[in-house]
Amino acid sequence: MLTWDEEVKPSVQNGLQQPLTSGSSSNRSMELPPLSPAPRTLHDGAPVPVAATAPTIQPTSERRVRAADKRIINGQTDVNQLVPFKYKWAWEKYLATCANHWMPQEVNMTRDIALWKDPNGLTEDERRIIKRNLGFFVTADSLAANNIVLGTYRHITAPECRQFLLRQAFEEAIHTHAYQYIVESLGLDESEIFNAYNEVQSIREKDQFLIPFIEAIMDPNFKTGTPETDQTLLKSLIVFACLMEGLFFYVGFTQILALGRQNKMTGAAEQYQYILRDESMHCNFGIDLINQLKLENPHLWTAEFKTEIKALFMKAVELEYKYAEDTMPRGVLGMNASMFKGYLRYIANRRATQIGLEALFPNEENPFPWMSEMIDLKKERNFFETRVIEYQSGGALSWD
Repeated sequence: MLTWDEEVKPSVQNGLQQPLTSGSSSNRSMELPPLSPAPRTLHDGAPVPVAATAPTIQPTSERRVRAADKRIINGQTDVNQLVPFKYKWAWEKYLATCANHWMPQEVNMTRDIALWKDPNGLTEDERRIIKRNLGFFVTADSLAANNIVLGTYRHITAPECRQFLLRQAFEEAIHTHAYQYIVESLGLDESEIFNAYNEVQSIREKDQFLIPFIEAIMDPNFKTGTPETDQTLLKSLIVFACLMEGLFFYVGFTQILALGRQNKMTGAAEQYQYILRDESMHCNFGIDLINQLKLENPHLWTAEFKTEIKALFMKAVELEYKYAEDTMPRGVLGMNASMFKGYLRYIANRRATQIGLEALFPNEENPFPWMSEMIDLKKERNFFETRVIEYQSGGALSWD
C-alpha cells in the first residue's frame, strides 16, 4: 500500500512515452500507439500526484491519420486505421465482392454427375478438357492465395487495399473449394487431378513461371523501400493480376463455359461463372492497384522495366499457347487451339494497355464475343432451371 511518505517515481510513465524503436516502414506501421498506464491510487482511491512533465512530440505512427499521408507502399501511417479513406475505389470493390458472396455447395451437380457417368454423355476430348482444366485450377488458386497472404499483403500499406486483399484471399479459398467439389461430385481420381501440376508439362510450366514471383516477395528478408525492391513488388503484382488472373485463367474459363453453352456440365459451368465474376473483380482491383502504385512512384516505370514486363507478357502467352494445344489437340465445342491463341492475344493486348503499355499484338479481335457478354453484362436466366448468376446476398449483382 502506497503512503504519502513514499517517493513517487515517474519512470514507468516516462518509459512508456519513449518513441517507438526505429526500423523498417512496414514494422513501424504495424505498431499500435502506446497505452497510457493506469493511474496509481492511494488506499482511499485518490490519485497519486506525479511530477509534471514537458509535453512530448508524438512519432508519426502515433498521430491521427490523414488521408493525404497514405501510400500504397512504404507508407508511414498506421495500417490498423481504415479511415479516413483515401483509396475509396478499393473499399467499394471490397463491398462489391462481399455482396457477391457464394458457396460451391449451393450449386446442384446432379445433371453433371449423370452426364459424366454416361459412357456416351461426353466425348473423350471433352473429358480431357475437364480434367486438364481442373488439374490446373485446383492448385492455381492456392498459389494465388499464398501470394496474397504470405507476400503482397505484408508490403501494402494502404488499409483499404489490405481489406480487399483479405476478401480476395478468402475468395481464392472458395474457388479451390469449388474445384474440389466438382472433382468429388464427379468421382474423379483425386490423385490424378491434384498432382497434375507435377505430372502434366503444360500445367507444370505455367506454375514454374509463376512461383519465382511469389517467392521473391515471400522472402522474410525482402522489404520495399528502394527502387529495386519496389520494382520487384510491382513486377509481382503485374504477373499475378495481369498474367495469372487476367490471362491464364481465361482460357480455362472459356473451355468450361463453352461446355455449359451446349447444355453440358451445367453445374460446373455455373460455378465457373461465379469464379469468373470474382476473378474479373480481382483482376480489375489488381490493375487499379498497379496504376495507383505507378502514379505515386513514377520513377519505377522506366523504359528498361517496361521492356522486362513486355517480355513476361510474351512468355506468358507462349506458355498458354502450349496449354491450349495440350487441352485441345483437336477441334471441340466449335473451337480449336488456333481460336484460343487469337483470344489469348486479344486478352494480352487488353491487359497490357490497362497498365500503360502498348498493344503487343496489333489488330487482334475477340473470337469469343460471348465471353465479353458473360463478363460485362447481366444475363436473365430461368430461375427454375438454375440459380440466377446475378444473385447477391442483398441487392442486384454487379459485374463491374
